[in-house]
Amino acid sequence: MNNTFNVKRFGRLMKKTLLERPAQMFGFTGLQLTLVFILYYVAKTFSGFGSAQILSFNYGLPIGSCLLSSMVFGYFSSNAMGSSFLTLPVSNFEKWLCGILIACVLYPAIFLIFFRIMDATFVSLYHDSLDTSSPFYKEQYESVYILSFNGILAWKTYQTFFFFTGAMLVGSLYFNKIPFIKSAISICILTLSIVGLNWLMAKLFFENFNEAGAFNYVSIPIGKQEGIIELPDAVGKIFNCGIWFVIPGILWILSYTRLREKEF
Repeated sequence: MNNTFNVKRFGRLMKKTLLERPAQMFGFTGLQLTLVFILYYVAKTFSGFGSAQILSFNYGLPIGSCLLSSMVFGYFSSNAMGSSFLTLPVSNFEKWLCGILIACVLYPAIFLIFFRIMDATFVSLYHDSLDTSSPFYKEQYESVYILSFNGILAWKTYQTFFFFTGAMLVGSLYFNKIPFIKSAISICILTLSIVGLNWLMAKLFFENFNEAGAFNYVSIPIGKQEGIIELPDAVGKIFNCGIWFVIPGILWILSYTRLREKEF
């Protein structure tokens, strides 16, 4: 039998993980989808479809996955639970892959399906409610549309999802008690530190500036106008790829390394 990965053994582990904590896994997912629905409906009512789609999508995918990521390895809050988890007759890779699939594949898939059905239903109801004889019918119809999962907004949310879920997986293994809160505080401190370093570097090179982006652009005042200095296109693409994909990948691998260290 393969000591690293075995399909039947892994299947039993997935079944055990999902069924032994149904309130955390299924109950949490149901609660998150309910909150997404409420947020969408309230935002749509008071601010319109655009705000509803942005708020609910940005909350449901990265925040929901972050919370679930802090739970999937939440066996180390007590010595008994931690020892029981570590002595399961499965490999470390299978334990790690199980957590990754639950927090970073299953939940996002369920969320995206739910969001698409919810968004399409609300948009369809709005379109059906319009007066086809109105001179503004075409404009009103085209102003509301289903959120694209391949648009700029969606990709920015995916980037946030990859980074924060990776950080939360690592935090859930380094912090045994209240891992979500401690990991969230650590992420905030890291983010503020990066923002501060970014500001200091911009201040070092430019006497006056209006805004400094995440190490990739600076906006400076030019009389009454505003100019933007950006990284060269090739350098900017490499930088963005590193920030949003390489670093999250390192975090996900680090979570596996930390899980292996738990045995010692």
